[in-house]
Amino acid sequence: MALIYKTIQSTLPNEEGQRLYHPRAVYTGNVDTTQIAREVAAYSSLTTGDVKNTIDNLVTVMTTHLQASESVTLDGLGTFRLVMRSRGMGAATAAEVTPTQAALRVHFTPASTRNQDRTVATRSLVTGVKCVPWKGETTSTGGSQPGGGGSQGGGGEDPLG
Repeated sequence: MALIYKTIQSTLPNEEGQRLYHPRAVYTGNVDTTQIAREVAAYSSLTTGDVKNTIDNLVTVMTTHLQASESVTLDGLGTFRLVMRSRGMGAATAAEVTPTQAALRVHFTPASTRNQDRTVATRSLVTGVKCVPWKGETTSTGGSQPGGGGSQGGGGEDPLG
């Protein structure tokens, strides 16, 4: 298995006026909680139902802690925390600031280990990933053309563009 990417051309020029090309992940499907539960159950003595119930409960407990302004760290996976992103509309005074000025998002940082020189040694979920180019055609704006997806199932959807 590999992460499939396609090449897209930026819609905005850089400082030199060039519209540069960048890699963009291509998603070929989605795996839901039930599928994950089946696969985890295959590695354990638990049933698929036991694992799914545990995952559902994990989401409930994590939500409770995140909404209580706590970050949640799952060993070997990473840390989740809620962040507020300003929508660009600031306030003239601190007293005028309201939560509606920002959008809430969940920020995830994969677990990692560090070498003695403080460089990243491993990063959970991304260490060892193999990237392969998508076999479909692209347009100058990064859109995909039908056909030519080959063994990658037609390329899938890219929610980022």
